[in-house]
Amino acid sequence: MAPQELPKRIPLIVAGAFFMQVLDGAIINTSLPQMAASFGVQALDLSLGVTIYMLAVAAFIPASGWLADRFGSRNVFAAAILIFSLASLACGMADSLPAFVAARALQGVGGALMTPVGRMVVLRNTSKAGLLQATALITWPALIAPVFGPALGGFITTYASWRWNFLINLPLGVVGLGLVLRYIPNLRDEAHRRFDGRGFVLAACALVLLLRGLESVGRAGANLVVAALCCAIGSLLGVAALRHFRRAREPLLDLSAFAAPTFTLSTLSGGFFYRIAISATPFLLPLLFQIGFGLNPWQSGLMILAYFAGNLGMKTVTTPLLRRFGFRQVLVGNGVLGALAIAACGLLQADTPGWIAAALLVAAGLTRSMQLTALSTLTFADTEPRQRSSASTLSSMVQQVSMILGVAVAALVMKLSQALHGADAPLLADFRNAFFVVGLIGLLAALRFLRLAPDAGAEVSGQVARQAA
Repeated sequence: MAPQELPKRIPLIVAGAFFMQVLDGAIINTSLPQMAASFGVQALDLSLGVTIYMLAVAAFIPASGWLADRFGSRNVFAAAILIFSLASLACGMADSLPAFVAARALQGVGGALMTPVGRMVVLRNTSKAGLLQATALITWPALIAPVFGPALGGFITTYASWRWNFLINLPLGVVGLGLVLRYIPNLRDEAHRRFDGRGFVLAACALVLLLRGLESVGRAGANLVVAALCCAIGSLLGVAALRHFRRAREPLLDLSAFAAPTFTLSTLSGGFFYRIAISATPFLLPLLFQIGFGLNPWQSGLMILAYFAGNLGMKTVTTPLLRRFGFRQVLVGNGVLGALAIAACGLLQADTPGWIAAALLVAAGLTRSMQLTALSTLTFADTEPRQRSSASTLSSMVQQVSMILGVAVAALVMKLSQALHGADAPLLADFRNAFFVVGLIGLLAALRFLRLAPDAGAEVSGQVARQAA
């Protein structure tokens, strides 16, 4: 194989593993009632299986970069696939709720290692010129799996058994493991840094408490006082972790990547808040269609399909647009359009013509796809090779928080709006307020990218080569 072919094959292998992980999360909710019946519990009790997975991911993400540096990115990525696959087998074979929860926790450990280390594999084996194409390849699982994941899960649960929703990960895992071991180089850091136990405990506890508090806000009947307490303690521990990483001789996470404006803007500043808006939208749309419009789950799913179809439709033009206009213009212009599309979803009514609703959802999906790809690529445009393991871990940690925070913000706005008029169920006005607030967050976040230099990430987007030509 010619050397220039290597980067393309590696992102495809990593994308395949990501697909298995995202698909698993997309289909589980469809089978919760049947699983509850098998375990002899209430369907709401199964939410513990969803929560424990999220918390296990949060707990072990901080260690992913160090493990990859110490044992090699290929070895750790292969281990992540193996753990995830074996845990999926345990989920499929579980005969009680405690056994299922334990298996989901183990599955979360595999998921915690898979995303940041998989991204690290791509970064270490791709030149800056190929980073845009590689990033586009590894983001497609997040766009495709939600399209048919719920339908696939429903079909399997109806005509086979809910257990096969987990068992289908086994052949995917076996193939993925073989490809990883065969084709991915085992790059590692020869410095052999000591494991920063204190930093790990601080970062892991901060993430677990923060995400636990934010996640509970989005659930019905949540104790907001307990949620706020978890968020407050988690935030304090997060500050303590950052202080430790700055002062430690061999910190678990190297914070030097934040010195690059492109990394800071795409991770902590504009990118963080735009991901809040992006994450809130798929949470609000099904509720709007089913509670606000009175559609059944199947009809709601068809509407959501238009949204995710827009996600897929933008992939073919993302690279040319970034090469033509650069990151600054795309993140600002596309970000503004995306924020307006999100806010416009709040204007939808049950009697809105179908073609108008579909066009709006497609537009929201198109802009979402463009913004995610641009953000994911710009994040690592100016990071040095020595920073990439920590940068990948930090990016994954912040993204976890922003995704959960997006749902929490949307749910909180809905609750506050509903409390103002004292209705027993959400009204269309409550959804409108939530979409408007989320859209405003996206709009302000998009404008933050005006701080980017006009040629920011030019080497990655291809503008340098285009201008030279």
